[in-house]
Amino acid sequence: MSTSRHVSPDEIRKGFSKAMSDMYRAEVPLYGALMELVAETNARLLSTDAQLVRQLQRTGEIQRLDRERHGAIRLGTAHELATICRLFAVMGMQPVGYYDLTPAGVPVHSTAFRAVHESALQTSPFRVFTSLLRLELIENPELRAFAQATLEKRSIFTPRALALVEQAEADGGLGSSDADEFIQQALETFRWHHTATVSAAQYQQLSEQHRLIADVVAFRGPHINHLTPRTLDIDRVQADMPGKGITPKAVIEGPPARQCPILLRQTSFKALDEPITFTDTLGSHSARFGEIEQRGVALTPKGRALYDHLLNSVREELGAFPNETNAGRYTQLMAQHFQAFPDDYRSMREQGLAFFRYFVTDKARTTQRTSPDSLDGLIEAGYVDVEPLVYEDFLPVSAAGIFQSNLGDAAQSHYGVNANQAEFEQALGRQTIDELKLYADTQQRSIDMCLNTLLA
Repeated sequence: MSTSRHVSPDEIRKGFSKAMSDMYRAEVPLYGALMELVAETNARLLSTDAQLVRQLQRTGEIQRLDRERHGAIRLGTAHELATICRLFAVMGMQPVGYYDLTPAGVPVHSTAFRAVHESALQTSPFRVFTSLLRLELIENPELRAFAQATLEKRSIFTPRALALVEQAEADGGLGSSDADEFIQQALETFRWHHTATVSAAQYQQLSEQHRLIADVVAFRGPHINHLTPRTLDIDRVQADMPGKGITPKAVIEGPPARQCPILLRQTSFKALDEPITFTDTLGSHSARFGEIEQRGVALTPKGRALYDHLLNSVREELGAFPNETNAGRYTQLMAQHFQAFPDDYRSMREQGLAFFRYFVTDKARTTQRTSPDSLDGLIEAGYVDVEPLVYEDFLPVSAAGIFQSNLGDAAQSHYGVNANQAEFEQALGRQTIDELKLYADTQQRSIDMCLNTLLA
């Protein structure tokens, strides 16, 4: 059992997130320029929008705004996935959600390791979108066997990192010096490698099957392929990126621009072409990029069904993968179709489309009151405030869009629908957590707190 001599998993995650950011910024200088642009954009908006500032202060979002929200890695074997599950557990991160990216032509399925309670997210919202390569989707049997044999030869964790994971599991946590060492040892799994484990010809074969397959198989470690700061105005960042010498992807993934943001919007700069050494010659590889996200309110199952319906309608009418040539048309269609989704929080709450958090107001604490006997009555009386519950997870179509834009549209393959959550969870060694239940639980806890305070 964890004791006071152990460092909180939330603090370990917070330290790891900072160490990861420092490492990635040193390895990819353009990422530093992106962070500066996001910071400038956020500061400008906060200086002019007092209502937004109040909302962020009430929900606690303002304290964690400048912390990276997520990174992403791609693993090659079930053993790697099961082990990284144990490693992330030391940092209080659990696998939330299952994402099948094969319908979008990307041969992986994924989960997001993150904290699951609002208090833990307040300390550090960092999460890692973690994908497992679907080796069975490699069509050429000889190439499939080569990829599997290559992956089985590698060990992506340092011996000391594995020892500290076992120690944390046995003791219920890590002390201060061990926690610091754990962060540094765990960081090695995500470090960039300038040398490949395959020849140039073998790399080319893997790349021709799918560029992501080459990215996973050809190196001795998974290397973090992006980190993501959070912006309050992703459209402004997208517009300002070229002026900072940063080339953005063609379209912003996720919902269209709205007065009341929903779910998650993402954009990125194109992956860098970086020199590497194959086993027989010199070459280059593109994998690492910088991403930006803007997060909105989490949607209920009803809200997600409406979102998915509208997005599918747009994609069907567009008739192609969104890219540079149809970006304008795609943006127009998104705005047109999403008029069917209410763009004010009151309507979203009343129609059961989104999750919210509830707070006892200063008025309720400082005035003599006759408390209504319902939540809606408390809200109408001004005793309870309602704020949107921030979406903490991912969107499979958006993730695939980011992957494709940085792998090249030519990398897209047609795998059909290959969801296999049972196989993924068998590799993981546990079940993934339903993210919708987490939002419902957070919302209910806030309601219970208000009712216990005001109706006691």
